[in-house]
Amino acid sequence: IEIYSLHVDCKVTSRFAHTAITSKIVNRANESREATFEVELPKTAFISNFSMTIDGEVYPGIIKEKASAQQQYDAAVSQGQSAGLVKITGRKLEQFQVSVSVAAGSKVTFELTYEELLKRELGKYELLLKVRPKQLVQHFQMDVHIFEPQGIRFLETDSTFLTNELTEALTKVQNKTKAHILFKPTVDQQKNPDVGETLLNGDFIVRYDVERDATAGDIQIVNGYFVHYFAPHEMPVFPKNVIFVIDRSGSMAGRKIEQTRDALLKILQDLRAEDHFSFITFNSKVSEWRSSLLEATAENVASAAAFVQTLSATGGTDIHRALLRAVDTLHKAEALPERSVSMIILLTDGQPTSGETKVEVIQENIQKAIGGKFALFCLGFGFDVSYKFLEKMALSNGGLARRIYENADAALQLQGFYQEVATPILMQIEMHYPENAIEGLTKNNFKLFFEGSEIVVSGKISNELDLLPVEIKAQSHTSDLTLKEEANVKEKEQVFQNQSYIFGNFIERLWAYLTIQQLLEKSISAPAAQQKALEARALELSLQFGFVTPLTSLLVTKPAEQPQAELANKPSEAG
Repeated sequence: IEIYSLHVDCKVTSRFAHTAITSKIVNRANESREATFEVELPKTAFISNFSMTIDGEVYPGIIKEKASAQQQYDAAVSQGQSAGLVKITGRKLEQFQVSVSVAAGSKVTFELTYEELLKRELGKYELLLKVRPKQLVQHFQMDVHIFEPQGIRFLETDSTFLTNELTEALTKVQNKTKAHILFKPTVDQQKNPDVGETLLNGDFIVRYDVERDATAGDIQIVNGYFVHYFAPHEMPVFPKNVIFVIDRSGSMAGRKIEQTRDALLKILQDLRAEDHFSFITFNSKVSEWRSSLLEATAENVASAAAFVQTLSATGGTDIHRALLRAVDTLHKAEALPERSVSMIILLTDGQPTSGETKVEVIQENIQKAIGGKFALFCLGFGFDVSYKFLEKMALSNGGLARRIYENADAALQLQGFYQEVATPILMQIEMHYPENAIEGLTKNNFKLFFEGSEIVVSGKISNELDLLPVEIKAQSHTSDLTLKEEANVKEKEQVFQNQSYIFGNFIERLWAYLTIQQLLEKSISAPAAQQKALEARALELSLQFGFVTPLTSLLVTKPAEQPQAELANKPSEAG
């Protein structure tokens, strides 16, 4: 079985990435063999198309509601086999895999398309492409086209497998608003001279950021849909009041508690002088490092570092009492800066086993206690945590959850997370648009904005508007802000008119992608009655736009004589 051509074609238009992978395979044996198509794609992406072409006959993948697809095929196939096409393979990736039997001398072409909105983190967008053909490929080519009407501020590529030889196969062409990255190694360049196998095995990453002039962000419009990007910078940072709630139960012993200590020591160095902080550690008992929050003076940071060095792990897990104690400490805190941001960062590696162990009760009590006043961030270390529980608790309290993978770089993952939330520069952000002229507006109120990230709002302009006025209200550390901007609809539409390589309705697809992501996120912390309605709407959009989301399945059709029916389902981090 030989892959004679592999083409990765990625178009990024205004942060929305559309990646198509085409693999052409021939069976050179004189009997039928199994050909496998394997792609690793970002977890944040939605598959939007898949097909196989065998001897000129196209077998399209069909996107259906998950439940009905499952029913249709359970009859024919044992469930284990039917759900095995997509699985999580790492912290950022999931793998799609399909096999088909190919007759002697026959050819098959596999095509997979997926789409995602690139998320700005720590001042840049990252496009991650996984390259792993597992054999030398006669025609191997990767194209990345980027078009950013705001202008490209910087662009870099990075790779885990590029040798000096391979770097010669990489070209970059760039002007103010466009970039084209081409990677086209010959068979000789792909070959590892020592073992004769392929060198192409690993990550190919493109990182970039855009120019930002307008204070009220940037608006783009295509075919009656708009997207508004808002990422202010160089603003004063809010002082933080942060309590770290650290699990030191028995399961954290050894490597995990060491990595936690390393990360906390680094994080302590990153605290700003005007921040206030404290530590609560817990197993079946809850202990406080200090009874109140302390200012991050050099002296207090040094004494906290000495305390962190002594952290050891034994005993049970009383998440409930530890969090209630943290909330209570923040409520009682005195002499905190008037305009400041309070947050709790919980790190745990297990289920609640001591004190209150019913997750529903814990969630309810914590939400009541916090009362919308602070953000709760939950970090789940490893795979013994109930990620669902942590995610629901974080999302119900204005924060987010993250899984920390038990790898050598766990301490870096923890630090990286802290850096994302370390610099809040705006609070209570409200994005206003003319009410009677916009339909299907995505989330437009945000509790916090962190330096280096980006707020994205999208919607449909319903009537014949000539001007789209926007108003942003927010609190900064020093004042209350009101920012205004007006977008000329016709002028904005013009920007994309003459771009030949752009998929035409990309803002509409971006709007659908964002809406589905937000509906699914909202349903996690919504009451049961509301949950059904949110999922129904997300399902409707998934089917309308042909996205494989947690609510839909991709049905892979195959030639009649082959084992029928395979389902590709999107795996979730909550498992």
